[in-house]
Amino acid sequence: MEYQDVFILFWEQVKEGIEEGSFAKLTMAKTIGKPNLKNIFVRPVYSKNGFSVLLKYRFRLREEEDIEEELTLDEAFVVLKEHLRNPFSSVIVFTTTKDLLFKINKKGAGTIIENMPTFKNITEVERDTE
Repeated sequence: MEYQDVFILFWEQVKEGIEEGSFAKLTMAKTIGKPNLKNIFVRPVYSKNGFSVLLKYRFRLREEEDIEEELTLDEAFVVLKEHLRNPFSSVIVFTTTKDLLFKINKKGAGTIIENMPTFKNITEVERDTE
């Protein structure tokens, strides 16, 4: 199945983890080539305004600072989708009930692999925004 279609199924499971309160973290990894962007991390943010995510760009060069932005879940989906195969070939979502690995192979097919959970607790990003 084409990776775009599989990623939508994967994202539905991310949303399910958020609704259950089990979402701990999401990581984009395994770049194609050696781009300056090394990882993208997504963590839950709970504030007075409700749920959002903190999206962090981590760069390969240590002298380049990480970039963080707070986004809605839908905004994060758009950003992550833009980085699939350009440059990332895998996305891992960590929940307290299971870990899910989304992978894209060289032919452009996507797969989802379920593993035992890595996280037992969630580290929340707290914001006092009004």
